Amino acid sequence: MHHSIQDVRTYFQAEFASANDFIIHTLTWNQKPIDIVYVATLVSEEMIQDGVLTPLNHTKQGQFLQTIGLGQMQVTCLLEQAVDALLRGFCVIYFDDDSDLYLFHTPSSFQRSITEPVNEKVLGNSHEGFIERLDINLHLIRKKVTSKQLAIRYVHVGLEADTKLAIVYMDQLANPDIVAEIEKRIADIRIDYISSVGIVEQFIEDTPYSPFPQVLSTERVDRVSANLMEGRIALLADGSSNAIILPVSFFAFYQSPDDYNLHILNGSFFRLLRVSSFFIAITLPAVYIAVVSFHFETIPNELVLPMQNAVLDIPFPPIMEAMLMELTVELIREAGLRLHSAVGQMIGVVGGLVIGDAIVRVGLVSNIMIVVVALTAISSFVVPSYEFRETLRILRFPIMILSASFGFLGIVFGLSILLIHMCKLEVLGVPYFYPLSPLNWKGLKDSFIRSSIWQKLTDDCTF
Repeated sequence: MHHSIQDVRTYFQAEFASANDFIIHTLTWNQKPIDIVYVATLVSEEMIQDGVLTPLNHTKQGQFLQTIGLGQMQVTCLLEQAVDALLRGFCVIYFDDDSDLYLFHTPSSFQRSITEPVNEKVLGNSHEGFIERLDINLHLIRKKVTSKQLAIRYVHVGLEADTKLAIVYMDQLANPDIVAEIEKRIADIRIDYISSVGIVEQFIEDTPYSPFPQVLSTERVDRVSANLMEGRIALLADGSSNAIILPVSFFAFYQSPDDYNLHILNGSFFRLLRVSSFFIAITLPAVYIAVVSFHFETIPNELVLPMQNAVLDIPFPPIMEAMLMELTVELIREAGLRLHSAVGQMIGVVGGLVIGDAIVRVGLVSNIMIVVVALTAISSFVVPSYEFRETLRILRFPIMILSASFGFLGIVFGLSILLIHMCKLEVLGVPYFYPLSPLNWKGLKDSFIRSSIWQKLTDDCTF
C-alpha cells in the first residue's frame, strides 16, 4: 500500500505530538518531496547532516541509495515499526506515494567508555566491564567467546517503554528446556517499563520470597564468558551494565574467575576461606550471645575472668548489645554507599573508630562485642557477589534472635531451617544446593575447593 507523504507526516506528528525533539526535514529529490525524520536527542545530528542532508541537497536527483552516505539500512512498510526505530536512534526517510520507509541507524555517540567493573575487583584477568549499551556488551562477549555456537536471541519487554533484552548461551552446551523456559517466563512479563535486568530477575525467579539470590549478577565479561562455557545462560538488557547468569547454585556465588589464575593450592585455600566466611558472617554474633547468655561454661578458664569483667557493667542483655552494634554498622555501611566515594570512605573509617570507641567508653557495649561485629562485617565482605553479601546481612538477625531465645539449640535450629530450605530450593529445575543435594562426588571437586584445569576439562557440563 502506497502512503502519501502528508499522511505519513501526520501520523508521525501525532505519535510524537509532545516531543519537541522530534525533527522533520522536507526536501525535494528527483522532483518529488522527501521527508527525513528523527528524534534529535537519540541520534547523531552530525551523522545525519553529513550522510543524508548534505548529499541530498547537493545532488537533487539520482539513485537514492547510492547518494546516501550511511550504512546499516533497513526497509519497512509498517509505520509502527518505523516509530519503534525512531525511538532506538534511527533516522527514517520516506518518499511521496511510496510504500517503503528507509531506516538508517544513526545513534548518538554519547556513551560511557569500557572500564573496569566498579562492584567487582579484578585480579590478573581481563579488566573490561559491561556498560549501558547492549550492542557493545554483546561485542565484548563475542570477542571473548569466539565460537560459532554462541547463540544470541533478542526479546522485547515493556508495554509502554520497550526494552531490548538478549538471551545469550552456547548452543551445544545449554539445556534447551531451560532456554525455552526462560523465554516463556520473559514473554509472560507484563510491565510498563524495565529499568534494569534486575527487574527481569524478579519476574523469572522460582521462589521470590527466598532470602537467597537465585541468579548471579555481574559486570565482568570474563565471568559471563566462563559461565557460558559451563552451559549457563546470560541475560543482558539495553541500558543496564549488569548481566545475570542462571541457573546457578549456592557455590557459584563463592567462585571467582581469578581463582583459576592462581596455583591450585592457593585458589583452593581462598575459595575454602570464602565458604567458611558464610558461617562466620551469620553465626558469630549468635555464638557470642549464646555463650554469654546460656553457655558460659564453654569458655576456657583463662578467658572467664576477662570476659566476665568485659560484660559485667553492660546495662543491656547480649541480644540488645549485639543488635545495637549490628544496626550501627549497617547504618554506617548504608551512609558510605549513598554518599560521594571520598566522603563515604571517611564516614566508614571515622564513623567506625569514633562511634566504636565512644560506645565502649560510655559502657553500652563491651570490647568483645566490637571485635565480634568487626569480624562479622569483614566476613560478609569476602563474598565476590554483591547480592549474596546482602543476604548475609539479613540472615544474621533471625539467627541472633534464636540464639538469644534458645542458646546453641537455637543456632542449630536456625541453621537446620536454612539447610532444609536450600536443599528444597530449585532454580529453573536445577537444585540450588548442588552438588551437596543431591550429592554428586564428581561435582564436589570444584565446589569447596578449586579443581585442577585438566580435571575440569574432562568433566561433563553440569547444566
